[in-house]
Amino acid sequence: MAYNNIIAEQKGQIRWITINRPSQLNALNKETIRELRLALDDANKDPQTGVVILTGSGEKAFVAGADIKEFAEFDVILGKELAARGQELLFDFIEKMSKPVIAAVNGFALGGGLELAMSCHIRIASENAKMGLPEVSLGLIPGYGGTQRLPQLVGRGKANEMVFTAGMIAADEALRWGLVNDVCPLEELHARAEKMASKILNNSATAIAAAIQAINANFKSGVNGFEVEISEFGNCFGTADFVEGTTAFVEKRKPNFRA
Repeated sequence: MAYNNIIAEQKGQIRWITINRPSQLNALNKETIRELRLALDDANKDPQTGVVILTGSGEKAFVAGADIKEFAEFDVILGKELAARGQELLFDFIEKMSKPVIAAVNGFALGGGLELAMSCHIRIASENAKMGLPEVSLGLIPGYGGTQRLPQLVGRGKANEMVFTAGMIAADEALRWGLVNDVCPLEELHARAEKMASKILNNSATAIAAAIQAINANFKSGVNGFEVEISEFGNCFGTADFVEGTTAFVEKRKPNFRA
């Protein structure tokens, strides 16, 4: 499928999706959000894809925020619709995908860009990356899940600081606070993300999908995560990957989950 604002490429079992609006520092507009959903949905349904890596084009920005020009004239009703639609269409969708999504954060990840990275399952940042939620400087708050996911990752106090001050933090500080999983030089970012993806690809896709469901359950209001874990654990016993994994263990060989 042809896209205007993103590039989707298959590299073995890895689907690379690159936000390609470098002149706008890869800012998210409605069309880009829609295209990302289409590309991610396609990757999630593709049996040849095991991991998705999401990044931005160029060396300056992963995503420098939302396209403010699109909503500068919105009223209360349109503002609520914007947030609700965006969360449902893209951000919540990524979090719930059965395929792991790695954010390769190359440069600025601000506002909707940081929210996009936080919706991914794993984040790897280049050393030049800067992250923040500057919405209060525009008279707004984060609307794509930022007030919920940031405290889950860094704790309430640090999240309050980042949101209230509208400040940015560097990659090394993001690593210390658990906002990202790893930091590397910019020129090594793609290789580092692919190395992480390769480690994931060694394991059972069905088990990883079950793990995503169980881990996400811990952060859902009114849901008993332990019960979800028990259910998903039990379901694994009915899969071909369970048979292959246990057989390989007994036979003292590496399992072949993705034949």
